Amino acid sequence: MLSARPRHLLVVPVLALPLLLAGCGSTAAADDDDTVQVLASFYPLQMVAQEVGGDRVSVESLTPPGAEPHDVELSPAQVSHLDTADLVVYLSGFQAAVDDAVAQTAPAHVLDAADVTPLMSDEGDEHEHEEGDDHEHGGLDPHFWLDPSRMPAVADAVAEQLTELDPDGADEFAANAAALTERFTALDEAYQAGLAECSIRTFVTSHTAFGYLADRYDLHEVGISGIDPEAEPSPARLAEVADVVEQEGVTTIFFETLVSPKVAETLAADLGVDTAVLDPIEGLADEDADYFSVAEDNLEALRVALSCS
Repeated sequence: MLSARPRHLLVVPVLALPLLLAGCGSTAAADDDDTVQVLASFYPLQMVAQEVGGDRVSVESLTPPGAEPHDVELSPAQVSHLDTADLVVYLSGFQAAVDDAVAQTAPAHVLDAADVTPLMSDEGDEHEHEEGDDHEHGGLDPHFWLDPSRMPAVADAVAEQLTELDPDGADEFAANAAALTERFTALDEAYQAGLAECSIRTFVTSHTAFGYLADRYDLHEVGISGIDPEAEPSPARLAEVADVVEQEGVTTIFFETLVSPKVAETLAADLGVDTAVLDPIEGLADEDADYFSVAEDNLEALRVALSCS
């Protein structure tokens, strides 16, 4: 059996936040260039905050590019930054270290995305959760951002928070949120059209990060591992997935960019099927990519694997 990669990653931020800010309150607490200091827990929320805030905000992420965010650990300096940021945007139940840091520091302005968009139950296949799968997500699937129709609510909530901090930017924040919503809507429509007519409607992934996508577009996801990407599948689970591949005519097993592909590649080789990348967009492996370009690549990969017309 192939070993899972180490569960803990000590993250050192690529760009350090300013250690001293002007303060935080009901109006913008900013650095020398008067931008609102926003701290996001991982990439999708960082992207929304930056797009909505524009030039009036400075956004940093607790999860640097190329790091897998599920089990990130925070340095003491990063924890202290939560107290000095004007706004913290995070997703409770997704990153335990961030949940602990938010509880420890109690920032003045916090936006929890789980309060903005309802999360689905992490049900999946009854056999998907292996012994040792830690269920730290509290029975909920955190990967809501893979359904673009759920993202406008987050954009609007960020705009509201930024308006409280910087009332002079209210019109700009609202306009930016509306423009971002149009992009999410266009992406959702592209997925609906692109996945409407497919010969295969089951897809196999290295872990079940794509439940929202599957639910939105009437697909069936089968994960080699469950919600935790680091849980090592048992031989019995691998046999079950192999049966699905054979019975459903699956031609491709998907792996991710930030997690080792070895299990997926080995299973695909044993079954004589292809492998391809399906990116959960938890972070960016390519600095030239963004949420939308990766989502478009995912759509094309699904269309090929599912024989969509």
